[in-house]
Amino acid sequence: MNERGGVPGSGASGLPAGWSGWVGLRYLRARSGNRFVGFISGISMAGIALGVATLVAVLSVMNGFERELGRRILDIVAHATLEGDGGRLAAWREIADASADAPGVLGVAPFVEGRGMLVAGERSAAVELRAVLPAAERRVSALERHLGEGGFGVLEAGQWRVLLGKGLAEKLGVAPGDAVLAVIAQGTVTPAGVVPRMRRLHVAGLVDAGMYEFDQGLAVLHLDDARRLFRLGDAVTGLRYAFDDPATAPQRIRAIAEGLEGRYYISDWTRRQGNFFRSIQVTKSIMFFVLLLVVAVAAFNIISTLVMVVKEKRADIAILRTLGAAPRDMLGIFMTQGSVIGVVGTAAGILLGIVIADNVTAIAGWLGRVTGATLVDPRVYFISELPADVRAGEVLVIAAVALALGVLATLYPAWRAARTQPAEALRHEV
Repeated sequence: MNERGGVPGSGASGLPAGWSGWVGLRYLRARSGNRFVGFISGISMAGIALGVATLVAVLSVMNGFERELGRRILDIVAHATLEGDGGRLAAWREIADASADAPGVLGVAPFVEGRGMLVAGERSAAVELRAVLPAAERRVSALERHLGEGGFGVLEAGQWRVLLGKGLAEKLGVAPGDAVLAVIAQGTVTPAGVVPRMRRLHVAGLVDAGMYEFDQGLAVLHLDDARRLFRLGDAVTGLRYAFDDPATAPQRIRAIAEGLEGRYYISDWTRRQGNFFRSIQVTKSIMFFVLLLVVAVAAFNIISTLVMVVKEKRADIAILRTLGAAPRDMLGIFMTQGSVIGVVGTAAGILLGIVIADNVTAIAGWLGRVTGATLVDPRVYFISELPADVRAGEVLVIAAVALALGVLATLYPAWRAARTQPAEALRHEV
């Protein structure tokens, strides 16, 4: 015997070391005589699992949406632009050369931009006419990878060729090889009066960016053709910049403009598209707390389960107390039981959530076919698919919160068990 009167390997009560955890695990298993408690424990695990899986899947889809949206937007739009006062930049070559070596600049490209209308037969559509210099544009955007065979190579100065957004071409009912009439608001004086300026363009290819906003309203021309159409002479609308870190675009384009003489209008992707990303972050935060309530409800199931177990096991608790078990041992029994429910439910939920996130596009397609509903409308969400991005950091946060709620849910039932008086419990069992 040791100095405290117990047997080797035993606690102060003479019971085997770690016995409370073993008893807690035993209470989780259903016996042939009473399977109700085991069933309720399973329901509690399932509730935790469904809540955690929903959190993981929803946040992963929103992460994927944010990533895909950002990638596609930055493929099409510039990190930053510098335009001349009045929409005309004459000394663009000198400015491009002077700013090409500025910190963080990966590329500079001139552009011409304006609004207009395309007409094909009886169909017409408002468009954003964007003109690029192919060799320079490749340094500032990935637009070319959304083009068909030939890429920017199909745009040649003087040939009056145009690349149309895929949705825009469908709206106009044209295909590569067809002709469209470009109409811009700038007028031309004729003997019959002032008429809008027009030019016949040949469709040389399609732009398939996968974003409704661009696919439905983008027309790309060669820079020289657009300058003739808008009568800019040797000037352009402005310069497009690509930086090594898009997040620094606002500061860097401002520094470039401040280092130049004259007045310029500067903009960047955070001004033009930043609201999309801010709205996603706000929505993610709201969804996290709302869906966390599902996990909290499942935690209440753990409380009710353990309260029922405590009531059913009053006689067992009383006998253990008479054998020398301390109140903290009772706490250990029921905290073990509740913690196992939380751990198993959380682990199962994370696995289920990852599986759902990895197959969310197929699941959304199947649900769309079954219900006949459009789950991902590109006119609203700018993309035509449902991507997912499982981030380890967020999964760890979800797991930690779920486990914390599971442990907290065990405190009250465990406290009730610890307060059970042996004599009172056995008297009611007689």
